[in-house]
Amino acid sequence: METRRLGRTGRDVGVVGLGAWQLGADWGAVDESDALGVLQAAIEGGVTFIDTADVYGDGRSERLVGQVLKSHDGLTVATKMGRRVEQVPENYTLDNFRAWNDRSRQNLGVDTIDLVQLHCPPTPVYSNDEVFDALDSMVEEGRIAAYGVSVETCAEALTAIARPNVASVQIILNAFRLKPLDEVLPAAQAAGVGIIARVPLASGLLSGKYDEHTTFSADDHRTYNRHGEAFDVGETFSGVDFATGLEAVRRLMPWLPAGATMAQFALRWILDQPGVSVVIPGARNPEQVAGNISAATLAPLTDDQLTAVRATYDELIRPQLHDRW
Repeated sequence: METRRLGRTGRDVGVVGLGAWQLGADWGAVDESDALGVLQAAIEGGVTFIDTADVYGDGRSERLVGQVLKSHDGLTVATKMGRRVEQVPENYTLDNFRAWNDRSRQNLGVDTIDLVQLHCPPTPVYSNDEVFDALDSMVEEGRIAAYGVSVETCAEALTAIARPNVASVQIILNAFRLKPLDEVLPAAQAAGVGIIARVPLASGLLSGKYDEHTTFSADDHRTYNRHGEAFDVGETFSGVDFATGLEAVRRLMPWLPAGATMAQFALRWILDQPGVSVVIPGARNPEQVAGNISAATLAPLTDDQLTAVRATYDELIRPQLHDRW
């Protein structure tokens, strides 16, 4: 698999990674054997970057990742912290960081975590010098090798990129979320900050497998968070109205490369954006893992295909989303 430098971490990672949210919770039940099968298939397929968080299944995802870390070298594991407490800036302190980090290191079974990211904290946190001084202290203490942020908005991303020791920014970027292309990706490139593209398939909308009759289980965020009832609505279907997303996918279908799936086309589109370090699709079974990895072998999209994505976005998605995040 092609590798790229992950910003200021100094590490090279495969361009298609694995997002491990679904192995913890919020996507319907995934039993432990299936979850470990997904992780094993990803590693065997060439994935070298795995993204998790302490809040996914209240540590379950981290513990599952920790199991595979025991028997595999050469992986870069990123986790996130901060969403297990009330979301107020006052909770983002060095003492809390150390406590959260202790728990994550225990879950992962490591002394030093490769990359720790603030998990979409309140907006004022990005402008707080003490927060980033505390993160610098965590690096000095050997608890973490590098730190980054996961953001909801482009404005938050730009504030973080201006910080001298932020290694990476994780942001929603997909064919339904083009706003980061305007300023965030160029700024990250100029600063040497890595871009981790999350929600790359818009919670499955860009898989091309859904229609008007698709339903999801009650414990799936695609059921209970469609209007932002539990967390930012942009994390579910990228904030796109479900019916609008289906129409957008139908317009893009004729542009798929021969033999490629809609999901592979959507992932290839992300990989073709200058400044992207790694994309982190989730997967519930080894077949989905293999399909995602195959996106890295597709030829770069043509100008006509890229134009089709832009035109579909401008007509259907931009009026809903562009000014929100």
